[in-house]
Amino acid sequence: MKNLYSFTTRLAERLHLPLPGLESQLIMASRKRIKFPFRTSIISSARPSGVLILLYPFKGDIYFVLIRRPDYTGVHSGQISLPGGKFEKTDRDLIETAIREAKEEVGIEPSAINIIGTLTPLYIPPSNYIVTPVVAWSGQRPEFTKDPREVDEIIELGLTDFLNDQHVQTKRIKLFMGLAASFPCYYIDRNIIWGATAMILSEFRVILKEFG
Repeated sequence: MKNLYSFTTRLAERLHLPLPGLESQLIMASRKRIKFPFRTSIISSARPSGVLILLYPFKGDIYFVLIRRPDYTGVHSGQISLPGGKFEKTDRDLIETAIREAKEEVGIEPSAINIIGTLTPLYIPPSNYIVTPVVAWSGQRPEFTKDPREVDEIIELGLTDFLNDQHVQTKRIKLFMGLAASFPCYYIDRNIIWGATAMILSEFRVILKEFG
């Protein structure tokens, strides 16, 4: 296993340099998203939110946690995402938003979280959110406790699997209102990670691939 401290120290240094940005996010975007970029005027009115990529040691590897949303009547029903949510007025910044939401959704204690940095914000058209991904680490695997109202399943993913090119695939996915389309995705242990989460993780993956 990579030494967690040296790995995250190196990652922190990398995140303070210019990020790969939109180009790396679009690797995992739908053809429609690539063809029709969104105007700055639209994005400027989006609601800010934060999500957390928390790295921790587990099973001889470095892992991070994802969640599966419950089934409901909405565009993100049943999707796999990173813990997170919308900015609240009581939050000092979007880093605090991501930490607060991770505590509420999967029980991660804020005191265990060490911030590394942030990735490029991503605009999500269906919900009109602009999401800032926050990267952090914990010296121990958290004791997860899911909020059943917001989380159907907790999914833990190791970096070795995440960086395996065989898991980058294209799948036909059922959408809201009974529609279906083909999307690039990460297909790991029968879990399909697609859409905005895949785009966020795509930039993260490009950065990690730089490490060799």
